[in-house]
Amino acid sequence: MKILFVHQNFPGQFPHLAPALRDRGHQVMALTAETNKRASPVEVVKYRKPEPVTLSSPLTKLYAEVSERGLKAALAAKQLRDKYNYVPDVIFGHSGWGETLYLKEVWPEAKLLVYAELMYRSEGLDTDFDPEFRREGLGPKLSTVARSAHLMQAMIQADAGVSPTQFQADTFPPELRSKISVIFDGVDTDVMAPDPDARLSLLGGDLVFKPGDEVLTFVNRSLEPYRGYHSFMRALPAVMAARPKAHVVIVGEEGQSYGPAPAQGSWKQIFLDEVESRLDMSRLHFLGRVPYSTFTALLQVSRCHCYLTYPFVLSWSLMESMAAGAVVVASDTAPVREMIVDGENGKLVDFFNHAALADAMIDALANPQAYESMRKNARQTIVDGYDLKSICLPRLVEFVESAVSG
Repeated sequence: MKILFVHQNFPGQFPHLAPALRDRGHQVMALTAETNKRASPVEVVKYRKPEPVTLSSPLTKLYAEVSERGLKAALAAKQLRDKYNYVPDVIFGHSGWGETLYLKEVWPEAKLLVYAELMYRSEGLDTDFDPEFRREGLGPKLSTVARSAHLMQAMIQADAGVSPTQFQADTFPPELRSKISVIFDGVDTDVMAPDPDARLSLLGGDLVFKPGDEVLTFVNRSLEPYRGYHSFMRALPAVMAARPKAHVVIVGEEGQSYGPAPAQGSWKQIFLDEVESRLDMSRLHFLGRVPYSTFTALLQVSRCHCYLTYPFVLSWSLMESMAAGAVVVASDTAPVREMIVDGENGKLVDFFNHAALADAMIDALANPQAYESMRKNARQTIVDGYDLKSICLPRLVEFVESAVSG
């Protein structure tokens, strides 16, 4: 078959699936933004950068922006069809940025699959979860509904969709949910695995951690409230006071990826400033963004890993930390409960209870032997249900290949 992936930041969620389909004899290509500089495992064509949108209404601006991106993707698709007679059998795109909105008009004969990551809701998910940052009134609710318009349209047009977790699939309304299969992206458990020889080197090699050392880790793409950075930082003074030899290693960029940006400064600095006077800064290490090899070593040396999130998209880092055999202390929120059973393969705590969070991390740091079975169970959860090569990738390949046959 001819299979076209569509993603502004390709390979995005498809770094393993695209080459796997190519290796099975399919003609695989990707359509991506001209600004995307990431290396691709398959042939790539690019659409032009969308024109800036100058609309002042916040309710219509987002749809206008994603619509413009969809237009550019459609114009590139039309050129592929008219100039090169290219007609894909299957299109598989991420619905989040509008790129799939008009592709059926260019290729009506193609089967359209979408990566259905999340459907926004004005109540019961991320937007009204955290009272500290909740925006009251009708306006924020209308903005949330407006953000969902192109996601709804994409799912209506799609022949089928896939979500990585049950929680994320269930955010879609029932009439669309029936189109969605739940298949996780997959964790390479050969790479992300316990390693007694792992080493994490910091401060130019002056500080080296190995498995068994008292290391507390926290990882996210960006350090922001959506991923519980504020809750973690507020629990940290008690942890560092109770464990005077523990080191804390934080990975994440200073910007924001999901929630709103602060009025000024960065969330990282705002919450660091709040507690810095009660921290031993010589034992607190902010690494920013790191290579995957450093991230892997970080999880392999971690004695306790903290993962917190709003009811929102689940981070790959949680699954990878479990695969690495980390003791995970995580928020008792819906996406996390799908993966962690409290006391069996991790520890769940109230997202807002900083004292309980601190106590859980202190205990994991102080009594590592008591958590050995939890470490093993965490890894086994991923090996048995979410392994890339044996479970998730074969299911994703089948999902795509079965699109034409229905």
